[in-house]
Amino acid sequence: MSVYQVNSPVGFYSDPSSQQPTVNMVIRQDPFYVTLDASALLAVSILTVLGMHFVDHLLLEFLIIAVPIALLIHNDYLNFLKLGPGGTPPTPSGYARLTFYRLFTLRDPFTPPPRDVVSSPSTGILTKLPYRPGPRPTVAGLAPQRQLDQHGSVECYNRLRAALENLSRKKPSVFVTATSCLEKHGFALFARHPLNVCGNGEIVHIHSSERSMHMNLHPDDIKEILEKGWGQRHPMAWTGWVRAPLPTTFTMIYAPRDESDLRIVCQIIEAAIWYVIAEKVEVELD
Repeated sequence: MSVYQVNSPVGFYSDPSSQQPTVNMVIRQDPFYVTLDASALLAVSILTVLGMHFVDHLLLEFLIIAVPIALLIHNDYLNFLKLGPGGTPPTPSGYARLTFYRLFTLRDPFTPPPRDVVSSPSTGILTKLPYRPGPRPTVAGLAPQRQLDQHGSVECYNRLRAALENLSRKKPSVFVTATSCLEKHGFALFARHPLNVCGNGEIVHIHSSERSMHMNLHPDDIKEILEKGWGQRHPMAWTGWVRAPLPTTFTMIYAPRDESDLRIVCQIIEAAIWYVIAEKVEVELD
């Protein structure tokens, strides 16, 4: 009997804007499957028959149920690790916590959150975004949450990072860049004096592995983004009697694949800035 798992290759590229190596992972999620050749099938059949005669039936029933469940959990844990570094420690306890959160996750990440009539700012700023070309990418995971395909280019990542660093240099009293306090990894833009606070004023963070990003946005802007195919809500941004680890406005934006995508993503980041500090700021690309 063989259980097949494929480890994710990990490479490094040099980020010119930081002069630090950045992890560039090939992220994947492997399905669980078991193959039995003739000899393995015969062995399983013999063991099952012997167990029926010489093992207590309750113990045998337990083993028949427990073994595939254990293999499924093992496969799921390996897939959790293959998503790469994120806000959850890559440990059995971290995996167990995420397994608990799965009981409450959003069932539909493409429905916008309800508007809060007393929130400020009262409206969003995104209007008439173009539709994102092509199908949505495949997304997996909770924390980390990552794209499995349609990864962004390194060039787009470097240009976007440079634009956010330039913004913090031009407005040092308003913005600062640092490592994400939500992800514990990756580049992030922060507001020094946020109106809507999440993660110490974090506006956006970018995942260096596949270049998608997370940010907080006004519900109006989330609606526009979901309808036009540029992102989806985070599954842990639920509402209900169990307090969610993230605000309902926490949204994943897909990785920019080219120049056209990158300019739209800059508009979306401008909307995130608007929601966090209630100020319209332009994100300029070099």
